[in-house]
Parts: sequence; structure tokens; C-alpha cells
Amino acid sequence: MIEFKNVSKVYPNGAVALKNVNINIEKGEFVFIVGSSGAGKSTFLKLIMCEEKPESGDIIFNGRNLSKIRKREIPYIRRNMGTVFQDFRLIDHMTVYDNVAFAMHVVGASNREIKKRVPYICGLVGLEKKMKCKPHELSGGEQQRIVIARAVLNSPAIILADEPTGNLDPETSGQIVQLLHDICRKGTAVVMTTHNYTLVHNYPARIVKCENACLSDVGE
Repeated sequence: MIEFKNVSKVYPNGAVALKNVNINIEKGEFVFIVGSSGAGKSTFLKLIMCEEKPESGDIIFNGRNLSKIRKREIPYIRRNMGTVFQDFRLIDHMTVYDNVAFAMHVVGASNREIKKRVPYICGLVGLEKKMKCKPHELSGGEQQRIVIARAVLNSPAIILADEPTGNLDPETSGQIVQLLHDICRKGTAVVMTTHNYTLVHNYPARIVKCENACLSDVGE
């Protein structure tokens, strides 16, 4: 579903983020991208999201070459991707329901579709009783569940999670990774960056190490 072919990324200051990366990620696969801060993990995700463009190489997603698409095509490509970030990026004055529904409004879904889909997804992530709450009324783990609900709402082919447990305690972190695993088992690929090796070992999945601007499989 995603294929990197000899992909390199160099930033304007000369920093080499990725160098000749070759990797395939299949439909429904769960992949941990591990490595220290600054190793290139976030850059890898940004290239998939088209937030950055490679200096060389090709990135294929669902048959499309992301390295060559036009800027106006990017929003349509992103509709097949769900994103989960460490800092939540929620809208504070909106309820849980409205924060989640926002993702469907953006793609032009009808009010009828939204009213049917949003409660179902909130139930899926364990927030069915918190839909009228504002983000500041919830714990960090619950806020991250809102983000995950928003990410899966439009049935994406893949979820890209950039250090989603970075601000959470160990128990809550485990719950979030388990939730992502449950979503993956329903057929959605998940790519999660982390430097938390405890999580990686507690939740078996494919492990790819990012080191010295290169990516390499280290097994499960």
C-alpha cells in the first residue's frame, strides 16, 4: 500500500533526514517506527502526508506517486489517511462530538451521515458517555481517544501516529496502543513512531528502526 523507493530527504540547512530509504507497508499492517529524537521518524510520516517532498526517489501510496502529485491533489490524498499527534490538536471550545464530527464536515458529509457515524465511532473508542464534554474536561488519554476517533471517522486506509503516547502515563499509553491495535485488526494499517521501547515489546508488531537517516527492519 505504501512503498518508498530510494527516498532521500535533505532540509535547507543541510540536515539529512532520510537517505536512500526503501520500505513497503502492506494493507492492515501495524508498524512501529522506533528511534531517538531527530532520527527521521517524523520526517518519514510527513513525506507520506505530503507535508514534505523528497529530494529524490518515489513514494507510492495506493498506486499514486506522492512525489509527483500536484499541490491541489494533496487534500484528496489525505482523505485516505488518518493522523494522530502527540499534542492532540483539538478545538477547545467544541465538544467531543463536534471535534469528531469536524472531520466529516470537512469532506462534505451530510448531517444525517454525521449523526449516525459520530456516536458509533465515539463508542468504538470508549467515549460514548463523554460526547457533550469539552476537551479540557477530559484526561490526556481521553483527549487522545478523541484524536483517534477523528482519525478513523472517514475509514482511512492508514493511520499515521506520531508519538501518540509521548505525553501520557504508562498505563494510558498502553491503552492507546491497544486501541490502535484493535483498529488495525479491522483492516486499517497503522504506522506509529515512538522512542518508548517498553510499548514496542509489550504490543508485538513489525518494528522498523530509524537510525543515521536510514530505516531497517528489526523483526517483531
